[in-house]
Amino acid sequence: MINETIPVWDNNFKSIDENMSDAELDTYILDGIRTRGAVLICPGGGYEFISDREGEPIAISFNAAGYHAFVLKYSIKPKNYRQPLLDVSRAMCIIRENAEKWKLDKDKIAVCGFSAGGHLAASLGVHWDKPYFNEIPGFTAEMNKPDALILCYPVITSGKFAHRDSFYNLLGKDYNDSTLNEMSLENHISKNTPPSFLWHTVQDRTVPMENSLFFAEGLRRENIPFELHIYPEGHHGLSLASCETSNDENDIYPHVATWMRLCTEWLEVVFK
Repeated sequence: MINETIPVWDNNFKSIDENMSDAELDTYILDGIRTRGAVLICPGGGYEFISDREGEPIAISFNAAGYHAFVLKYSIKPKNYRQPLLDVSRAMCIIRENAEKWKLDKDKIAVCGFSAGGHLAASLGVHWDKPYFNEIPGFTAEMNKPDALILCYPVITSGKFAHRDSFYNLLGKDYNDSTLNEMSLENHISKNTPPSFLWHTVQDRTVPMENSLFFAEGLRRENIPFELHIYPEGHHGLSLASCETSNDENDIYPHVATWMRLCTEWLEVVFK
């Protein structure tokens, strides 16, 4: 396995922040001669921190299913609100630029996000073709477009069912209605949004399941393929929902843990 940490930005490709973004990409690249698909993982943390439980264990699980994996440590507060999106966009470009070297199929790259990381992954899914990317060195047209989205209890809406802390951390205090609408992702789904896999739990009181329902409704409206699983039990932030990512027995839900198998089965269909 190739396991290394790569800076997302360097002296050739500057971020928009006055201070260089310290975003990093951890690689979990499988050995062998077979060309594989890949999953870029965005852990959660409310745009305040990066959750370890939603990083390496997820990468290893996708490795076990035969995919190369990458974990993005993206910018968090108090960076410019667009910086995390630029981080994940540049990370996608890095992965595609190294496709031949890493024996990776550049047309089979999914982005997987958890909670606020789900908001970041979905942001890439709906905003990847926005004109402001053209202003930043290091981007080539469509190189940042994900081929699929995997959204795990994602933050989506800035409306009634919003996870307010995520938006406070992302936008700070000086935001307006236009910016808030830009970050309410159910309003920006288009025919250019990739096929999506979503899962949530009914008992999630931190990020209500309506977030996933709103995104699925938007996908349906645009006739974009998706798969949605709403589990009846389980609190927020379960990650794999197994002993591999549990802090205690309250984080273990065998039924919810089926999401990874269902997801990789779905990827096989999307990437066939």
